[in-house]
Amino acid sequence: MLIKVCGMRDTENIRAVSELDIDLMGFIFYPKSPRFVMMISSQAGIIPDYSEERLKKGRGEEETAANRIKRVGVFVDDMPQSIVTRVYNYDLDYVQLHGDESKEMIENFKRTVDPDIKPGIKIIKTISVASKDDLQKCKDYVSVVDMFLFDTKCSSAGGSGEQFDWSILNDYDGDVPFLLSGGIGPDDVEKIKSFNHPKFAGIDLNSCFEIEPGVKDVEKLKKFISQLK
Repeated sequence: MLIKVCGMRDTENIRAVSELDIDLMGFIFYPKSPRFVMMISSQAGIIPDYSEERLKKGRGEEETAANRIKRVGVFVDDMPQSIVTRVYNYDLDYVQLHGDESKEMIENFKRTVDPDIKPGIKIIKTISVASKDDLQKCKDYVSVVDMFLFDTKCSSAGGSGEQFDWSILNDYDGDVPFLLSGGIGPDDVEKIKSFNHPKFAGIDLNSCFEIEPGVKDVEKLKKFISQLK
């Protein structure tokens, strides 16, 4: 099960969370979000530079936790060139599109980035869910995304911190794997363990593990992950 921790922006908190057994770390590049990375610094250094660890791994040394964790940039209806710039500056492994981005926009973006800027860049498309009818939107993106992220439908693009009815996903019959998002918290371990779907790839954690917007409770995350795995 993949574990993604999203909404990171504090350098020291990023380093601490990087020591946990997670797979993906999300950085929000949406100006209206309280977790907007650029609220703190315009420098790429806000996300620690693990290039030395990558060099070491290339020399055959043991893989570090920081090197293992993939970086996900989260965008909401942003200009493609802005996304391309963030991919380059922050060395992003994934781009998560959280707005109404079109299939054509994604195709053009991938042609621009892969392979010249970031070979093998992965795309996550967020689908906001309130009923099974919302799952129909997946069909528009099947050929251009690597993963879906199913989140709770709300009026805010930044998310509500509330859960939707996961049983709706019984009607998802696509081949693209997905992450569960929306209000997942420390008390949901057993609920996650009991959730069963052949394309369920992992979970996305954010506000329910925060001390304040953009700062995660490391001990709470550590306990949750140990119970889950």
